[in-house]
Amino acid sequence: MTGSSALYDIPGPRALARHRLYAWISGLLLAALIGFIVYRLVDTGQFAAVKWRPFTYAGIQRLLLTGLANTLKAFGWAALASLVFGVVFAAGRLSDHRVVRWASTLVVEFFRAMPLLVMIFFIFIALKLDPMLALIIGLTLYNGSVLAEVFRAGVNAVPRGQREAAYALGMRKTQVMTHVLVPQAARAMLPAIISQLVVALKDTSLGYLITYQELLYSGKLIATNLDYDLPFIPVVMVIAPVYIGMCMLLSWCANLIAKHERRSPRAKGVAVTEDLPEEI
Repeated sequence: MTGSSALYDIPGPRALARHRLYAWISGLLLAALIGFIVYRLVDTGQFAAVKWRPFTYAGIQRLLLTGLANTLKAFGWAALASLVFGVVFAAGRLSDHRVVRWASTLVVEFFRAMPLLVMIFFIFIALKLDPMLALIIGLTLYNGSVLAEVFRAGVNAVPRGQREAAYALGMRKTQVMTHVLVPQAARAMLPAIISQLVVALKDTSLGYLITYQELLYSGKLIATNLDYDLPFIPVVMVIAPVYIGMCMLLSWCANLIAKHERRSPRAKGVAVTEDLPEEI
């Protein structure tokens, strides 16, 4: 019995035929849904040339590019700060000192439970900070708290025997973390880390509520200055693929890193050259 069929029975001819039928039905339903959406867009004149001509203007293109650059800038700083925040407070939650562990748990649970939009508004209005800084801090506190839980769970998921063997060799806790636990947990944590970074990337769109000129805010400025009906729909049809493309690019980079890690050479064992006693 192979590893792929150890947990379930291999489907027979009738099951395969049933699966093909389900696939065809799902495909037809999806095609019908897409066709209905396209029909409604055509019926309401959303593909008319007059509604897409403004996107050929250099000023509007510069505005969209500026919004995209600001989105990437906020995401880059927030992602870096969230990873640092997550590492620091995950280490605090794994600490042997009770006070440090409790304080780290309190911080992580508080910011993880706090609605992100409320946090961003509070930082922006109460602390009177720049919109970009308020957005970055809000994204860092929320996503960093989630990543702290991801890191803690990943380290705790490593088999206990690995930790005990490292301590038996005389390693200190810092050495056990950096040389034994974290390298093994990193591969398991990578999908969850990337998923949370994708969430952070999409959450940068909340910046438009505090007048930070990111991509969505730039789209709003464009739509409010167009003089035809339903101006937001063409703008959304331009902005949405950009967000989807950025998220897919981030996932692709994660898959590339994972493949590189799987293909990288592993350290080989070293033969003991010292003479061992023949009798004990």
